[in-house]
Amino acid sequence: MHSRIIAALLLSVVATLASAEHITCKVVGVSDGDTFTCLTDAKKQVKVRMAEIDTPESKQPYGSKSKQALSDMVFGREVSVHVQETDRYGRSVGRVHVGDVDVNAQLVSQGAAWVYRQYNKDKALLMLEDQSRKAKRGLWALPESERIPPWEWRRAARDQRQEKREASSVPVTEKRPAPVVASSSSSGFSCSTRKTCGQMSNCAEAEFHLTECGNGRLDRDNDGVPCESLCK
Repeated sequence: MHSRIIAALLLSVVATLASAEHITCKVVGVSDGDTFTCLTDAKKQVKVRMAEIDTPESKQPYGSKSKQALSDMVFGREVSVHVQETDRYGRSVGRVHVGDVDVNAQLVSQGAAWVYRQYNKDKALLMLEDQSRKAKRGLWALPESERIPPWEWRRAARDQRQEKREASSVPVTEKRPAPVVASSSSSGFSCSTRKTCGQMSNCAEAEFHLTECGNGRLDRDNDGVPCESLCK
């Protein structure tokens, strides 16, 4: 049983390798340190994202130098791409060679790229990165505060954009008139309750509610005298 399982696994690996896509094309454009565009002999345009590595974004320290490092190795040249998968952007993700040179590994060795931990399948790349870091080549010569892994930099940038979107989507609170603050006089009258003439204790209270509280209902004939039954 054990031998049959091993045999089945080996057949699966062989089948996967046999079905893996292989592209040969000429590089006509370099987007950044790990992405380029090439044309096949059939004039088909292919966007390639280099597998297992990640380079600084264009706005990060060393971003432009990583792009230049890739361009120096592949631009205008024929490359061989061993495709591992197609990503959600439709790019062919794979290991790239120019002749016998493993471009992915070379970028790591020069200190122009990080090993992309989340997708790495090649332990040798980690060894190359460790050697580059110890030798302080490329991005490893930068101050530690500037050596932010690109995947962390992108996550921080996404979080900032999300915070801005959330802040801009908060509705503006409708402005409402300030509540009337109850006023009072030395006689102890208060505006906290609107009263009718029948509820007034005397003329002084009625005048207070008319003038200080703005209770116009107390002066029905608009002659300035509230509750005429009290203020004769």
